[in-house]
Amino acid sequence: MSTRCVSLDLGGFLSRLGSASSLVSGAYLFIHYALLVAYIARSSDIVTNAVGIPLWVSATLFTSTLGGLCYFGSQRVIGVVNGGLVVGILGSFGLLVTVGSSGLDFNSLLTANWVAVPHSIPVIALAFVYQNVVPVVTTSLEGDLPKIRTAVVLGTGIPLVLFLIWNAVILGTSSSLVDPSGAVQAISDPLLRLRSASGIVAPTVEVFSFLAIATSFIGFVLGLSDFLCDLLKIPGGGRRSPLPYLLTLIPPMFLALTSRDIFYQALDFAGTYGVLVLFGILPAAMAWSERYSGICLPPSVKPIVPGGRLTLAFFIGAAGFVITSEAISKLLP
Repeated sequence: MSTRCVSLDLGGFLSRLGSASSLVSGAYLFIHYALLVAYIARSSDIVTNAVGIPLWVSATLFTSTLGGLCYFGSQRVIGVVNGGLVVGILGSFGLLVTVGSSGLDFNSLLTANWVAVPHSIPVIALAFVYQNVVPVVTTSLEGDLPKIRTAVVLGTGIPLVLFLIWNAVILGTSSSLVDPSGAVQAISDPLLRLRSASGIVAPTVEVFSFLAIATSFIGFVLGLSDFLCDLLKIPGGGRRSPLPYLLTLIPPMFLALTSRDIFYQALDFAGTYGVLVLFGILPAAMAWSERYSGICLPPSVKPIVPGGRLTLAFFIGAAGFVITSEAISKLLP
């Protein structure tokens, strides 16, 4: 059998394009910088509203404190701090669900707006991005496939349950947002609904939001600084080199101060153009190229996801459709 086959499919086309490392690196940087901008912007708002200091001071304090922890702190110290933040998140989340569910209207959960589904996909995709930690999980579990599958399923399933509970509380209280004329009141931030439910909810929402942002911020600072060390080829991994951390922290801090509404804009852009490209289109295109590029060698790993070309084409097409529709909607008045 010949080791080379003639192929005119997508895989052959991609292989002729050459390396996609620049595209992948760009998408990775885009996601991390966009989310760091969102985290700094939102946390600065919370601190400013709480203590009344200028926004730029809040942004500087938040960025320098947690950035300093990532730079100066050992893995053990960072783990202890992050663990304490997670405990605070679970406690405040439980309180919010308990208070918010007191006025839950189950009939509201039966109401659906399917037109809004495509616009929600980028945020949903952003909420469940975990692929960048799979290599760490694989190394920690020493390549044990059953344990890796368990970690991935539980690591995705538990946040999914919390995500569904949270959405049920928000959507289940939407009936109180209808005015006497029957029109639904527009709310840009669903947390505003909970803030008006009880006196204890407002500060709890702020605590929950701040702690959730802080844990995510620590992870993204460590991930992006490590990536920049490799990108800049800094010797020794750059653990004590300040340059990767300065490049990680300073640009998003200044961008976060450009607009008070940049939090939602950054989340939308990261989910639409970053996550759907890096974790939607590219993995399916890489699998297509590996399987059907025309190199007639038996695959070293049996495909886990069934469906072949149809499944891969679906993921590429679906992600491409969402990206295109979102881009068009932003261009049109």
